[in-house]
Amino acid sequence: MVLAQFGVFVAFITPLAISLAIRVEQLAPGREEYLGYITGAGAFAVMLTNPFFGVFSDRTRTRIGRRRPWMLGGMLLGVVSLFVMALAPNVFVLGAGWILAQLGWGQTLANLQISTADRLPESQRGKVAGLIGFATQIAPVFGVVMAGGFSGQSLLLFLVPGVVGVVLVTLFVTLVHEDDSRSLTFAEKLHVGALLRKYLYNPRQYPDYSWNWLGRFLFYFGLTLNTTFTAFFFASKLELEVSEVAGIIGTLGAIGILATTMGAIGGGFLSDRLKRRRAFVFAAGVVFAVGAVVMAIAPDLPVLITGSLLTSVGIGAFSAVDQALLLDVLPERDTDAGRFMGITSFATSIPQAVAPLIAPLFLAIGAVGDQKNYTLLYAVAAVITLLGGLVVMRIKSVR
Repeated sequence: MVLAQFGVFVAFITPLAISLAIRVEQLAPGREEYLGYITGAGAFAVMLTNPFFGVFSDRTRTRIGRRRPWMLGGMLLGVVSLFVMALAPNVFVLGAGWILAQLGWGQTLANLQISTADRLPESQRGKVAGLIGFATQIAPVFGVVMAGGFSGQSLLLFLVPGVVGVVLVTLFVTLVHEDDSRSLTFAEKLHVGALLRKYLYNPRQYPDYSWNWLGRFLFYFGLTLNTTFTAFFFASKLELEVSEVAGIIGTLGAIGILATTMGAIGGGFLSDRLKRRRAFVFAAGVVFAVGAVVMAIAPDLPVLITGSLLTSVGIGAFSAVDQALLLDVLPERDTDAGRFMGITSFATSIPQAVAPLIAPLFLAIGAVGDQKNYTLLYAVAAVITLLGGLVVMRIKSVR
């Protein structure tokens, strides 16, 4: 599971971290706002489709189980998307490729995550989430380091990370057993009305799940504001071209591996041992917020590194412990895990769709010439992530 999710993130997040920025700069120099529009459109597509696919995953009846067919299909679509983005002749086609990537690799990742809800006992949720959180946080770093060597070769820029994803997902599908699902039966027939109702639930019926959803939404909204324009932010701060910062971001990310490890594995293992989740999620929001502010006001590279390390600790801890907390409060686990994991995906896909579209407004406030207001953007991100940590403290059924 850890290796498979690592592979998906290498293939899927590397474009978001650096490859898309390089291609936008190649296809539309000086129009960095296009990156926000592209990533926002992709996230919006996932937001509309994830619960739909989650319901169908729950009801899939095949010899190899419910989840594995969706992993394989998503991986194949994801590979196609990498070719589209690498060979795109214009920004419009590049955006279409990113939408395909979100739908393809996104479904592979979603069904890997649903598999943890299917089989993972409560006593191991923090540990496994910590290891996965660590793996998925270093995956973009790994991908950016690779991409830094292919910044002038568009095809390799996208396909080399994609090969890593294909190999590791294939290993999971081949080696991890899933029960035959052909004997499953369902009391409710699936028609258009029933399917649309699956997109909704009563928040009062599952209040703890709802608080977790809102906390995750706020944290990822702030995180998306912070990370979408990373390449342009560093280029602006260090007065370099976007194509020249890939190596710097990769090196900085590599340094942050230790910080991410401390946050993800440390938070995950400790939350299992102490049987507490909420305090770790809140602390993660605080640490990330502090790191974002430090980066916003950083006058030079050493201070940027300090802020980046703090955000790495916060991201690692949040991704691990909040995932374990989600599994603790997930409703109707036996019958509708895919559905509620799909609804949970709104908490990340809506921020990914909306935040990049809103970010240019903050960048434009007080902008002078070509210099965007990244200081304000990162400060806003800090406040929102802090609110995300506070909201999770409203959960009652988990300590």
